[in-house]
Amino acid sequence: MTTTEQDVHGPRRSEPVAGESGASRTPGATPVRRLARVTGVVQGVGYRPFVYKAAHAHGLTGWVLNDPEGVLTEVTGPPEAVAAFLAELTDQAPPQARVTGVHVRELPLEADLPAEFVIRTSVHTGSKDTIVPADGHVCADCLAELRDPNDRRYRYPFINCTNCGPRYSIVKALPYDRAQTTMADFTMCPPCAQEYGDPLDRRYHAQPNACADCGPRLLLADAEGDLRYGEEALSRAVTALRQGRIVAVKSVGGFHLAVDARDEEAVHRLRAGKRRDSKPFAVMARDLDTASGFAEIGPAEAELLASSSRPIVLVRKKPGGLPEAIAPRNPNIGVMLPSAPQHHLLLADEGLDALVMTSGNISGYPIAHRNEEALEHLFGIADLILYNDRDIEIRVDDSLVRCSDHPELDAPLVSFLRRARGYAPYPVEVGVELAPTVAFGAELKTTVALSQGTRVYLSQHIGDLKNDETWESHQQTARHLAGLHALTPRDAAVDLHPQFRATRLALEEEGAAYRRVVQVQHHHAHMASCMAENRLTGVALGVVFDGAGYGPDGTTWGGEFLLGGYREARRVAHLRTVPLLGGDRAVKEPVRTGFALALDALGDPRAAVEAFPVLARWDEQQLHVFATMARRGVNAPLASSMGRLFDGVAALLDVTTHAEYEAQGPIEWEGLLGRDLSMAAPQTRYRFGIQDGAAAVEIDPRPVVRALAADLAAGVDRAEISRRFHSGVVDMVVERCRAVRDAEGPQAPAQVVLSGGVFLNEFLLVNCLVELRRAGFRAYCQQQVPTNDGGIALGQIMVAHARLATSDEETPA
Repeated sequence: MTTTEQDVHGPRRSEPVAGESGASRTPGATPVRRLARVTGVVQGVGYRPFVYKAAHAHGLTGWVLNDPEGVLTEVTGPPEAVAAFLAELTDQAPPQARVTGVHVRELPLEADLPAEFVIRTSVHTGSKDTIVPADGHVCADCLAELRDPNDRRYRYPFINCTNCGPRYSIVKALPYDRAQTTMADFTMCPPCAQEYGDPLDRRYHAQPNACADCGPRLLLADAEGDLRYGEEALSRAVTALRQGRIVAVKSVGGFHLAVDARDEEAVHRLRAGKRRDSKPFAVMARDLDTASGFAEIGPAEAELLASSSRPIVLVRKKPGGLPEAIAPRNPNIGVMLPSAPQHHLLLADEGLDALVMTSGNISGYPIAHRNEEALEHLFGIADLILYNDRDIEIRVDDSLVRCSDHPELDAPLVSFLRRARGYAPYPVEVGVELAPTVAFGAELKTTVALSQGTRVYLSQHIGDLKNDETWESHQQTARHLAGLHALTPRDAAVDLHPQFRATRLALEEEGAAYRRVVQVQHHHAHMASCMAENRLTGVALGVVFDGAGYGPDGTTWGGEFLLGGYREARRVAHLRTVPLLGGDRAVKEPVRTGFALALDALGDPRAAVEAFPVLARWDEQQLHVFATMARRGVNAPLASSMGRLFDGVAALLDVTTHAEYEAQGPIEWEGLLGRDLSMAAPQTRYRFGIQDGAAAVEIDPRPVVRALAADLAAGVDRAEISRRFHSGVVDMVVERCRAVRDAEGPQAPAQVVLSGGVFLNEFLLVNCLVELRRAGFRAYCQQQVPTNDGGIALGQIMVAHARLATSDEETPA
């Protein structure tokens, strides 16, 4: 590590600290002097007081400070003590810290040895390499104080310390100091200021530190404008929830809409207000014991639920636990534990131990995070709004994860369905130096990413770019991330689709805001994302299954086998195309895709209706119109999409004919398996056909559709048909990978990456991993970022880097 003279000595002004002098020496030992640079999540997590205490414990002198790169500390003392201290910087770090590196430099002894160890004032100049801490749950110490009638913060809804509380959602800029957060307007009272200034106190430099005398306060509003404050606001909110009313609750990163999870009528009222008939709701339980009463929770799931990140975890429902209306036709339920002090207070009431907590927004719009937003828009759904006067700087939705297990997996497999609160904006370390680049992600489930050094900072989940509000959130998030790290992107990466808003904007700004703009094909970005988080190099075989992505040929792709690396990848196999009758309407009405599949497989509308009775709900004229659209290609774009195949098959079996939310059919089709990952008997699994194409092999689902029809006619249970279908897809993946390996010969890659939204299907993901490894492949999936479009931006960064680096090498100086 290169260290300048200013770095070595730090700022001359220091904060005097009380305590025993560290000047003690081991008799006969020659002191040594070391400078240590600590990087990672080391600001806002109590790292400096930890260093201060460790230095005093080992009898060392020197100093510690925050700067834009992380934490810098210099110590002088006996060699053994210094060595032990340096080891503890990683081994004994505070619970919220994530140390990514400790770089040590030997320094000559000064003529006058320092007399004590001090914490110096933060440095605000230099490159910003430190990592902003994510928002964290209430720690055990704060929770004990919250419940202690003798503590001055008893029942204070915004209790926090250096080990817990809001971070990313309130920070405006780095270094992470109070003046650069939304707590800047709250002046600490003398007791809070004393805690804040004492290195031995748990609240030393806890930037959100406050109490009821000087900090944020709760407010409760009704639609008529009546306001209540503090304890009365909380009490009335609890009473309203117990009465079956809907309360909007301001949480760490935005507003939730809450009802009593045990009140079925209230759940239905919430569904009516949200206009959300089927999409599952999440439930916040008082504690693990409460959650275990209505869900099956294994050790790995319990660990995730109780972690500081406090994600929503998909777990198996227990029969008779909570109203079916919370997650209809689904074996899973999303469960989370309280993530903020006010959640604990809401759930402390004896008659209220579980709340439905769903995003506080109008359908299709981002979650409300400003008080004025909530007060203007949420009374259309909520009866009351419980909020506070601490602003949220950047909206952060709840994270959603699933934990999968299989005897042949080394450890439980954690998959992100949505990566946000508790995890964003932690970077992905990719192991290669990257130029400063921004990636704008996809159009749905979008995130943005920025690269700096070997890190890619991936934003929280933003949503679908369907309206100006979500678009502005997308752009604000990009600006916020760039500002936090003083990063000015030189280049930009976008999707290949020419109509995507981010693509159009970036191309318009090429040569002005950005030096170059790289368009990345959607499925190549998926593949590169999985390669990057697993730090793969060279050539890989990418199996990328999703709903839709714009292909280089102008058609819709989604059932792809790609061979290549970061710079380029070629299509070696794909699913046979199916016409999407009515274009986007086929996504909302997957029975249209089911009819197109049946027509393609059986050749005649009447045969299709005879094989799949669900199609008889249409009259003969409508069937004729759809058949004509399919055969003539009228408003029926072709798609080679695995997501649409799952849609169509679920509709043909009358599981989901019309979708209220994205992937409803595939989710309910998989739901018939009850999270039992057992493969069907080999002789019963459906087999795909294979057609040699001019450029790539075509995988033909028509034999599968015919087998479905035969089993349906034979009275085979729908759950067994689902198992046979899913098992057949797994077999097809393994067979196709083997075929590519055989065709490529000695140059064939052994590494296979699985990506795309269809691999959120647990049965498909786990069994593909297991069977591919049995077949001799090194198979990888995504565990740091979502495998759906939420991970696209990471892949865009990597592809852009590979192409631009090659371009720069080929350009004469």
